[in-house]
Order: sequence, then C-alpha cells, then structure tokens
Amino acid sequence: MNNFLHRNFINLTNKNIMKNKLHKLSAALLIALSLTACGGSDNDYPGPPMLVSEDGTSTFSSPNLNYALTYLPLESISTAEAASLTFMREEEKLANNVYKLLGTTWAAQTRVFTNIANSEASHTEAIRQLLVRYTLADPAANLADGVFQNQTLQQLYNSLIAQGTLSYIDTLKVGCAIEEIDILDLQNALVGIDNQDIIVVYNNLTLGSRNHLRSFVKSLSLVGITYVPQYLSPEAYLAIVSTPIERGN
Repeated sequence: MNNFLHRNFINLTNKNIMKNKLHKLSAALLIALSLTACGGSDNDYPGPPMLVSEDGTSTFSSPNLNYALTYLPLESISTAEAASLTFMREEEKLANNVYKLLGTTWAAQTRVFTNIANSEASHTEAIRQLLVRYTLADPAANLADGVFQNQTLQQLYNSLIAQGTLSYIDTLKVGCAIEEIDILDLQNALVGIDNQDIIVVYNNLTLGSRNHLRSFVKSLSLVGITYVPQYLSPEAYLAIVSTPIERGN
C-alpha cells in the first residue's frame, strides 16, 4: 500500500466513525489502488489535506484535498448528508467571520485570531468544494461577513460578537466556544454520514477544531485563566487539551 493510501486509511478510520463503515472504506481503498495502478505513485502524493503549523493553526491545502478526493468515489448523497453540508458551510463561515472581526478588535494583544481566521476560510472553502462536487446550492454564496441564511447561526454570530467585544479574555472564551460547538456538530453529523469524501473533510475539520481549541486554551492560560468547557463534557475536553497538537494524515 502506498503512502497516500496508508495515510488516507488512517484518517478515514477515525474511531469516532468506525462503526458500520468498514465496507465503505474498503471499497474506497480498492478504487484508489486501481487509480494508482493506472499511473499514480508515491511521488505523486502532495501531502495531507490538512496542514498544521507549529502553533496548531490547521489549514486545508486545496490542491492536496483535491488530490485526495480524486481517489474517492462520487456516491449518491442522502438528504441528511446534503443538509449537513449546507449547515457546515455556514458554520465554518461563522467561525471565519467572528475571528476576522475579533482579530481586528484585539490585534494589539494577539495574532491568534487572524491566523485562525485565515485557517477557517480554508475550512469553509473545503465544504464549498463538496457542495460543487455534489451540485448542491451554496447557502453562503454572495453573503457578506456576519450575514447567514440559517437564522440559528445568525443569532449565534450576533451573540458571540457581543460577548467577544467585552474584553480580550471574553474573546478567547468565544474562540473556545466556537471550536467546542464545531467539534460536537461534526461528531453528531458523522453519525449519519457514510460518503467517504465527506468523512475525509469532516475528520480533518474535527482535527482542526481540536487544534484550535488547544490554541485558545493556551492563550487563556498565558493570562492566568483556566478555561472551563462550555459545551464539551469535562472528559471530552480534557482528552483534547491534555494531548499534543495533532498533525494531518
């Protein structure tokens, strides 16, 4: 098995979504093997879809993601999967928009928001690529920053901005909250998803959110604040922040 297939298999078989999906993953690997036999090689592998910097900022590489997706079949998409992509497109946009605004507000204190805002732009773009792949309408097309079709996300955005402008510490707590929410939403979505390309993107998004949560928690610790999770269980939160930054597969 070449390096790409080995890394992709590890990424796809994340223990959170392993149940009832091994037959799907095996099919993907067989297809990838046939594609490689037609001309691919280890030298063609450009790297993992998610690139992780030393500070934990986790950004999709569009060329690497596109390469990975060529090894996976375009399957029929369920109503639940389509709805999930539509929602996640705007949820990742929300993260980007909040971090952009708060990054400007607190630029003198830190660059963490600017760095992660740029990363989140790649996250929402990865979802957009899947919408294009499945010829689904893009709910975020032509929407300005801070504007969302989904009214639940609109209300969440408004609330997070109001909190984040109160103080630098509040802003860091907003960052933690966003990443906690993303992790939970992605985990819940993966329960009803078996299309391998969506699984690849969602697994990498979850990895990125765990890394970004670590970054915000570290920033809080540097100003003497011990963060208490707002959405994750204490056990799930501790399992993340007590482990090192994760690298892409």
